[in-house]
Amino acid sequence: MKQQLKIYYTSDVHGYLFPTNYADTQEKDMGLLKCMPNFQKDENTLIIDGGDMLQGSALATYCQAHPEEGFPQATVLNQAGYDFVTLGNHDVNYGTSYLYQYLDALQATCVCENILDKSTNTKKFPWTVKTVANGLRVGIVGVVTEYITVWEKADNIKDITIADPFIAAKQALEEMKPQVDLTICIYHGGFERDVKSGKLLSKTRENIGYKICEELDFDLLLTGHQHLLIEGQLLHGTYVVQPSSNALNYFEIDIEKTNNIIDITASVGKPSAVPDSDLVNELKPLEAKVQSFLDQAIGKLDSDALASDKLEMALHGSPVIELIGAIQLQASNAQITVVSLANTSPGFHKEVTMRDVIATYPYTNQLITLNITGAQLKEVVDKNMDYFSLDKQNKVNISTHYLYPKIEHYHFDFFVGIDYTIDLCQKAGKRVTELRYNNQPIKDTDEFTIALSDYRASGGGGFKTYLECPVLNEGAEEIVGLIVAYIQAKEEIVVPKNMNYKINHSCAQEG
Repeated sequence: MKQQLKIYYTSDVHGYLFPTNYADTQEKDMGLLKCMPNFQKDENTLIIDGGDMLQGSALATYCQAHPEEGFPQATVLNQAGYDFVTLGNHDVNYGTSYLYQYLDALQATCVCENILDKSTNTKKFPWTVKTVANGLRVGIVGVVTEYITVWEKADNIKDITIADPFIAAKQALEEMKPQVDLTICIYHGGFERDVKSGKLLSKTRENIGYKICEELDFDLLLTGHQHLLIEGQLLHGTYVVQPSSNALNYFEIDIEKTNNIIDITASVGKPSAVPDSDLVNELKPLEAKVQSFLDQAIGKLDSDALASDKLEMALHGSPVIELIGAIQLQASNAQITVVSLANTSPGFHKEVTMRDVIATYPYTNQLITLNITGAQLKEVVDKNMDYFSLDKQNKVNISTHYLYPKIEHYHFDFFVGIDYTIDLCQKAGKRVTELRYNNQPIKDTDEFTIALSDYRASGGGGFKTYLECPVLNEGAEEIVGLIVAYIQAKEEIVVPKNMNYKINHSCAQEG
């Protein structure tokens, strides 16, 4: 007997419904509205999303600030006919109450095995079985990276517990397997090893996709979180895929079961279809509000503060970094501050708009102030230099592990308020050759106040030193709000252009 199943799979859409990245008004080949007309659904088809739907785009930000607008994400997923979703780490950025409202508006079933009700210790979104029209019984479990507990504000997840995703997936598989013909795990997480070579990429538990494939025997693992396009392949007997972010693509997966043999193939779909006109017309008034909100002028600079090439900025600094640094120093009254930019941060034009601010700083981060010693400060500045690598000619490049398996330029920091000199020719731990505050050398025993995002303060990006630093002020306002308030409060802002560090990479050749 032959049974067939088709799956359309998206993940990490981040609220990008319309074909725009909101950095400008040009139409792009992206967005869920351009994907969903390609979903040809029948009674033997499932449409699944892998999480991170509620945060990321200007549309998502606007809707969170204007709850009367509801959840256009749910409107689109319902119209497309989504059957199942799991949750991503960013889906709790606005708190679980906001998440539950979204799920109430959503017709799809949420499966997320490792999210437990804190008061009862019971699963909030347990695994399920879906029997399609041809009789194929499909067991579906979802899990999310346990690193939510590392990154997220405690108040946003105060009513839930995030359990170990591997254990949750393993137990669910054991329970469901006798009852089904096909097992699927939707994992909002990626791979800690290269899926081709098996080379270890990360020693943390943020991503455990490889371990799931190696030690469990799901038929299909649908992954996300890393925003890395991984085309369909078998990994230790489990078929795996991962789409890119922001609805830049999706997967069309074909499954055929003949007797006890399961064959799976997948192809990458592109968001090239003409969006459904009725749905577009329904959402157009909201999108117009978003675009109007983005074009709102908030202040003036004396010159553009635009971002440049990532490597160029990292080596030589940038006016937009200096400006955000000045804002964070004023808001926190700290002596030193740390600035990180997103993978795509265009910077501010002379006439600053909300579009500039949200495109440049798309995070929901708050500013936290810590107490840090001179020795600890030297540690984090030196660790930050992992971003660079030198080739045989001593040419500086960006280290590959910041580019693969996930692009992570946001894990490079700019330290504003201190002066420092780096020698990339030295070994890790010895690269900081000079560290000064107010033109005075910093001693290991000196103490400072340092303001940084709550994400970085949580150790995000491997900066574990910050976890040893006492918290002085937890902050109450998002950094985006601080940027807007600062710019609005001044008639014209003089953009600082003070490069406060020097990076040497002219190593002496041996022999």
